[in-house]
Amino acid sequence: MISYARQTPEEPTTPPSAPEEHIAPAPRVSVQAFCETVETAAAVQSAGEDRRLGKAHLKIQMGGMAAAIEAYRSAPTPNVIILETDARSDILAGLDQLATVCDAGTRVIVIGRVNDVTLYRELVRRGVSDYVIAPVAPIKIVASICGLFSAPEARAVGRIIAVVGAKGGVGASTIAHNVAWAIARDLALDSVVADLDLAFGTAGLDYNQDPPQGIADAVFSPDRVDTAFIDRLLSKCTDHLSLLAAPATLERVYDFGSEAFDSIFDTLRTTMPCIVLDVPHQWSGWTKRALVSADDILIVAAPDLANLRNAKNMYDLLKAARPNDRPPHYCLNQVGVPKRPEINANEFAKAIESQPVVSIPFDAQIFGAAANNGQMIAEISANHRATEMFLQIAQRLTGRGETKKPRGSLLAPFLEKLRAK
Repeated sequence: MISYARQTPEEPTTPPSAPEEHIAPAPRVSVQAFCETVETAAAVQSAGEDRRLGKAHLKIQMGGMAAAIEAYRSAPTPNVIILETDARSDILAGLDQLATVCDAGTRVIVIGRVNDVTLYRELVRRGVSDYVIAPVAPIKIVASICGLFSAPEARAVGRIIAVVGAKGGVGASTIAHNVAWAIARDLALDSVVADLDLAFGTAGLDYNQDPPQGIADAVFSPDRVDTAFIDRLLSKCTDHLSLLAAPATLERVYDFGSEAFDSIFDTLRTTMPCIVLDVPHQWSGWTKRALVSADDILIVAAPDLANLRNAKNMYDLLKAARPNDRPPHYCLNQVGVPKRPEINANEFAKAIESQPVVSIPFDAQIFGAAANNGQMIAEISANHRATEMFLQIAQRLTGRGETKKPRGSLLAPFLEKLRAK
């Protein structure tokens, strides 16, 4: 019996292939693939470039089962082996040979062309972790590898939403904070806002919070980052919304490596269903990594030429870097500033080849009052157009179309009168 560690499905299943399917990222593991066809090797190579396998080390060789058996006679086996095979009769015999040279704990994914339940059960009985029918799409390989490290009983992995401005001063932080508020209040989804602008972040001001600790304590102490540590750093804004605030001080510089925030994001994923990243307008290794690795992206642009150029550049780059995900979303903000020439939404849509989610009208009075009072737009005016647009964005980014509103009661009118007194 092969000693591979495995998860045992009851019947052959097809890994999720739609971009909307939420696939948890794989940890730092080594993966070696032994392919027989160029098409499968290309699919595995493309899968290795997916953001969810960003921490995995992938190596591809040709030769199939025979090459794998020969390779591991004198070398240790990796965490995951991917084997492509064409012949049904050779699969089981080859696996029996491989078992004699395979290290305990190695997980095996087989890519074959025989769609048969009996064969699948024989593979599972020998300890194979997954069987994928060829021809195989890259996202199926991604899902299969990542699925090996996601226990069925484990809590669902949180969705990361990154919000970034196409240009400084376009109101991306304001939109990020209001959208997070809508996700927490209207969709009743536990959420956290992570303010990544450590020097000048405004999330604490917008939510009227002044926590003594925040995200800087985590990023400068990576060895201490775990669930309990992150929980101590969170500031409670509402029943469903928490804040990981930026220090907004200049006593130190905030130069980070590209992986500086990885442990923070990974920890937040395990404790929060939704994480909204307020990404500052800058282009560095860690900001690019935060955007590429997010589940969904919202680019905020004002209706002028520089924003159009920047939004298109960001949209095209992020779309190409995330081929197995939904394309980034974008919205227009500060639309209709008096006496200012603007590029309309149709021109943006033509250039970017995608429609904006919403176009938020300019309203200096209500947005200025909210900023100065430390309130959300919905707190000042529940019926304002922007409030409805923030909810629309929240629904689009989370994939939730229905809001969860509190149920009314016969005593509601009476209670309202009491509150008014």
